[in-house]
Amino acid sequence: MLPEQRQLLMRANRLLGAGLVEANLVKIEDLEKANERLLEILGNEQPRESTVLGILAYELKVLREEDLLQHCVDNEGMGLVDLRAYEVHEDVKKAIDLPTCWATWSVPFDHDEDFHFIATAYYLSPAVRSFWEKKFTGPILWFGTTLEVVADYLEKLAIERVAAPPAAPAGTRTPFGAPATGTRSPFGATTPAAKPGAAAKPAAPTPPPAAPAAT
Repeated sequence: MLPEQRQLLMRANRLLGAGLVEANLVKIEDLEKANERLLEILGNEQPRESTVLGILAYELKVLREEDLLQHCVDNEGMGLVDLRAYEVHEDVKKAIDLPTCWATWSVPFDHDEDFHFIATAYYLSPAVRSFWEKKFTGPILWFGTTLEVVADYLEKLAIERVAAPPAAPAGTRTPFGAPATGTRSPFGATTPAAKPGAAAKPAAPTPPPAAPAAT
């Protein structure tokens, strides 16, 4: 993890903790324990575990994600989204920066003209909202989701990027023939049909010799 990403992760978690305390969702002494545990986890470079929210909810068991999401719906007017049931456009997928999404526990998943749609488990962290508002010039529509949904999506996307085969150059054929236009690979990426090279133009036939003139 790069220093700037680590700094973003630490700030996102610190301000999320403050937001949870302010919303009366956790006690300050529980947050202090979670922060200490987070520092231990960060040395292992395990992005899925590097979350103070996850420690509070699943290790210390002093908070339920359902209660946090309900708070965001009731007090922030947020909608909810499950990325496992959402078909993210390929252009949006290609622009996703995985370390930044892990650091903020947020995923941009769509856009409509100037509007950008972001799913997040960290809405109560002002650092997360500020980061994405600076990254996108247009308005952001925020949607609440769980840590598991974010983690599953980012891990699946990382696998897709590693496994996706490089596109064949135009005019060449793969050993097994070109796939049909619009077919999808096992990992979800659309594979364009390879354009066959132009066939060699046959040579023009040689005309027969002229018949001798009649005498």
